[in-house]
Amino acid sequence: MKEYLDLVKLVIKEGTYKKSRTGVDTISYFGAFYKVDLQKGFPLLTTKKVEWKSLLKEVLWYLSGENHIRNLSQHTKIWDAWADENGRLETAYGRFWRRFPVPEPNAVLDGEVYVKEGHPFVKREENGSLTFDQIGWVINEIKTNPNSRRLVISAWHPANAVISKLPPCHFTFTFNVNAGKLNCHLTQRSGDIALGIPFNLAAYSMLTQIIAQETNLQLGFFAHTIIDAHIYHAAKGSAMEKYDHLEGLKQQLLREPLPLPKLKIANKSIDELQFEDFELIDYQYHDRIKFEVAV
Repeated sequence: MKEYLDLVKLVIKEGTYKKSRTGVDTISYFGAFYKVDLQKGFPLLTTKKVEWKSLLKEVLWYLSGENHIRNLSQHTKIWDAWADENGRLETAYGRFWRRFPVPEPNAVLDGEVYVKEGHPFVKREENGSLTFDQIGWVINEIKTNPNSRRLVISAWHPANAVISKLPPCHFTFTFNVNAGKLNCHLTQRSGDIALGIPFNLAAYSMLTQIIAQETNLQLGFFAHTIIDAHIYHAAKGSAMEKYDHLEGLKQQLLREPLPLPKLKIANKSIDELQFEDFELIDYQYHDRIKFEVAV
């Protein structure tokens, strides 16, 4: 996909060297942006194989609203390094997407307003706390008020993020309806170009297609802003050499993109969708390129 390859070229050409939390240096670029037309096909990379099943399982896990990985880890180990011995995460995307905390009455300051119990997208958790379903609200708002400019979903809770082992990287996204098409813009604070971005691109494009189908809209664009877009780079012969991503990305740049696949999704509501309801059609790809994860 040309948009992805152009992003890789941009970071390599204009990025600067920067230390990272992982101990592996990066080539970092501030404020990268790209946009893909979802009418042209499902944007799953073709210049290397992307693990489609793991991607789909992860998106369905987000939509479940779970704050643990007990079910997800049966299919992919992508989150295992961040969970405790019971599979619980300090920060889980789906928890905030589907169950964002609503302040207790004694925590509300004068003049502030919040939804209360009885609101259609508020529920009381087993521990007695109230949570708000952002995904459910946005779908309903698109159906009833498609011209809204408030179709925002956030996975960032500041009081959680400042002490979490891994606060959300792709932390907020916004939908927009224009000319009968559903568009999505994702903002990401930190983006691993080799490993994370191909997943993020496909995952949010899939989510856009799910919601477009549920709201009877056509697919529009997926747009993506990456605040710190980076490539992990370690010198040959160094202790961190196995974490180098630069050479694998250069290999991708030599490959010709293949036609994009199509994604077919069963005509069900978002809360009824299962793994078997998704069909990836005509996915062609070049050989897999192995990239090690810098935790």
